[in-house]
Amino acid sequence: MSAELTQNDFLNGRVTLWQPKDGYRAGVDPVLLAATIPAKPGDRVLELGSGVGAAFLCLTARVSNLSVHAVELQPDYAALAHRNAKENGAEATIWEADLAMLPMELRQMQFEHVFANPPYFDRTASTAAHDAGRDVAMGEDTPLGTWVEVAAKRLAPKGTATFVHRAERLPDLLSAMHGVLGSIQVMPLQARVGRDANLVLVHGVKNGRAAFRLHAPVRMHEGDSHTHDGDSYTDQIRGVLRDGAALPFP
Repeated sequence: MSAELTQNDFLNGRVTLWQPKDGYRAGVDPVLLAATIPAKPGDRVLELGSGVGAAFLCLTARVSNLSVHAVELQPDYAALAHRNAKENGAEATIWEADLAMLPMELRQMQFEHVFANPPYFDRTASTAAHDAGRDVAMGEDTPLGTWVEVAAKRLAPKGTATFVHRAERLPDLLSAMHGVLGSIQVMPLQARVGRDANLVLVHGVKNGRAAFRLHAPVRMHEGDSHTHDGDSYTDQIRGVLRDGAALPFP
């Protein structure tokens, strides 16, 4: 990872993050993920693969008094997550660990909510990034099934697991969730009118028994094309990205 950092505002400055200038940089995906977590004050939450902490910090900006734990494999990113938590006044325990080999202490814990933004690209079908930190963050070394299995094991009964991923990986994600999570819901994210969804938010419940639900797409931008400078987010998405509003599953 480049030693050079930038400081970036999220949620209209309610969250400020140090990020590597040239490595993996948090965008809107972790913010959207955080907005879907149905956490309540006092809940225990765990993020797998936290990066610099964008998702869990956006969640703590919306929901107070959470018990937050986060796992991050890369030491530099784990250190930034710890720094960002401290500078944003959030109490969080950052575990520098491989999620496939969690420390014993963490394996003895249970959480009401586990969430993750797993690497998007299957290494067998993609090209490595030039920056090593970005390559680890974006390229799937740990199988997607392991992410789901670990999330499910750390959940308390009726706890929720939520993932954001590329739409093309939805079959893999649903296959991994089968048998370990139930009450599965899928919320597609559509860039504009008439476009295919390119991202999905997927939510499951430990021991859930409700029928599978595929929701109507949530549209990110107004209109069917980009016609002017500045953002063109819908009111709903602007509320999530700027004001920290929730994006609950229906």
